[in-house]
Amino acid sequence: MQKKRAFSILWCAVFAVSLLSGVGFGRAQTGVTVTLTPAEVGVAETAVVEGRIACPAGSCAAFAVTIRFDRAIARVWTARAGPYLGEGALEREALVDNAAGTGLPLYLYAGASSDNNAFLFFEGAWNVLQPKIVDGTFVIKNSPEAVALQDKATLTRDEMGKILGQITTNWDFNVAKNLAEANLTAATAEDKGEVFILAPNDGTARAIADAFAADTDVTKYYVTGQDAEKASVQYIIDGKQSMTVLKDVRTLVSDAIAAAIAFLDGKTPEQTHTYNNNVMEVPAKPSAVVTVTKDNVKAAIVDSGYYPASDFTGLE
Repeated sequence: MQKKRAFSILWCAVFAVSLLSGVGFGRAQTGVTVTLTPAEVGVAETAVVEGRIACPAGSCAAFAVTIRFDRAIARVWTARAGPYLGEGALEREALVDNAAGTGLPLYLYAGASSDNNAFLFFEGAWNVLQPKIVDGTFVIKNSPEAVALQDKATLTRDEMGKILGQITTNWDFNVAKNLAEANLTAATAEDKGEVFILAPNDGTARAIADAFAADTDVTKYYVTGQDAEKASVQYIIDGKQSMTVLKDVRTLVSDAIAAAIAFLDGKTPEQTHTYNNNVMEVPAKPSAVVTVTKDNVKAAIVDSGYYPASDFTGLE
């Protein structure tokens, strides 16, 4: 009973962390261990928690628990994570939905090439955008490596790494803005006009949007985002950002609690997806996320009670 009590306390702690990031879960055949490396988790960064539970000999009378912070999973389990296929697809589909015609300039940007999450997000992006690149809807303007690989529907990690090496923002707003400005300086007027921009999150989206808005040869731009940061919600209201992905913490809390209770009851949480972190296929159940655009920003953000209307101006 004492060990089971410790197990309960430990998993409560794990899911408390997951409310801020994400969690993947899996059932192993032997005991599990816990490794925490908080030094690798910076302020405002996503951290991953991988937890495996095992009951030796079919009994939970004694066991060990493993919690490892590994950025490969942080955004793969909940909407903040798992959604590289969920939220990631929503972002990329927003670009596709707004695309009409052919030869549309496409500018790609990604997170830090040192962060596995950046690879997961880019893979999700490539899955949606690549068919529209091949059919001529989009033309990549800022990555020769991506152009060289555009006929491949599935990229290896090394191939993605080559592309990320040219489009990484390091999750840094200043790096994102400087890279966008450098791309625009190198581009011709024909490479601008109405453009489509893949940005990895809200902060970099705003920085990149500011750079494109300042270029007189850019007549209109569509830029993706995610996280539903207040500043980006205001950008959407003002028409300066096209969309974001709301990962409602109330939903994340509810899903995390449900998974924790399942573990404590000796069950396995519901699984709907698996995500590969280069070590294992991690069972997961991504939380529901919401695409937020100017058309539904009031309903999704304010009417839902997520943020108060007083936090924004120009909200209709």
